Amino acid sequence: MKIAAYIDQGQAQVGIVSSDLLSIVPFDLPAEQRARGALPVVEALAAGRAMAATGAPVALAAVKLIAPIPVPRRNIFCVGKNYHAHAKEFAGSGFDSSAQAGGDIPSVPIYFSKVPESVIGPDQDILVPVGVSEAIDYEVELAVVIGKGGKGIRKADAMGHVWGYTIINDVTARDWQQRHLQWLLGKSFDTFCPMGPWLVSADELDGANTNVRCFVNGEKRQDANTRDLIFDIPTMIETLSAGITLYPGDIIATGTPVGVGIGFKPPKYLKAGDVVRLEIDGIGTLENTLR
Repeated sequence: MKIAAYIDQGQAQVGIVSSDLLSIVPFDLPAEQRARGALPVVEALAAGRAMAATGAPVALAAVKLIAPIPVPRRNIFCVGKNYHAHAKEFAGSGFDSSAQAGGDIPSVPIYFSKVPESVIGPDQDILVPVGVSEAIDYEVELAVVIGKGGKGIRKADAMGHVWGYTIINDVTARDWQQRHLQWLLGKSFDTFCPMGPWLVSADELDGANTNVRCFVNGEKRQDANTRDLIFDIPTMIETLSAGITLYPGDIIATGTPVGVGIGFKPPKYLKAGDVVRLEIDGIGTLENTLR
């Protein structure tokens, strides 16, 4: 199942995308729920309630997709340095404060977060913060969407708590990441979390074995498989939920592979006019332009 949030004739809607990706069937939900995108649907399914009734299908090409969860209930949880080659790439960049304490390859998952207000959808502009940062970078990431909530979730049970997946671009102001010796500020600028194009349920995608790619102006920059994750999805969930209660709709960005802009010499930072296209097999594509 693919659930998308979108605008149709000026109204926020949420619905099921057809298997051929040509149409979308809207849920019959109150306006205040539709404004929350796919989140009320995930919450209902996690609680064992039946899905809402649906209306007549509309052509996907006739609507404007927005982020599938346009306003997350709280910060997006993110795991840093979670692909072996990228961990080495970032540790050697001179921008990684965590390398001073833990070396190139972390021994435990490194968590940070992005504020909900950073979320934008497909084809929305990523805003270059002129005069604030000139070191803007891209990061393609598979994002896990929690279905069944819980605390103290064991690795053996963790996948039963996953509703599905989406794509996130963990846009980063590298100079702020380096200057402030933490990652929240440089990761959370307005528009720095493109998300989409929709949510894909876990029965349609093996998050442990799917390809992730990133292109900038058509040039392939990142190309890897989630088999290369240092910490797998069950480990991420077990670690996070040990002390934090997870709720339906919580989002965990699982990390980015080698090939980010900071890894080139000189760095290949993003600039106004650049087009960043992310692809994850089994989900689709997410494209945004820098403005």
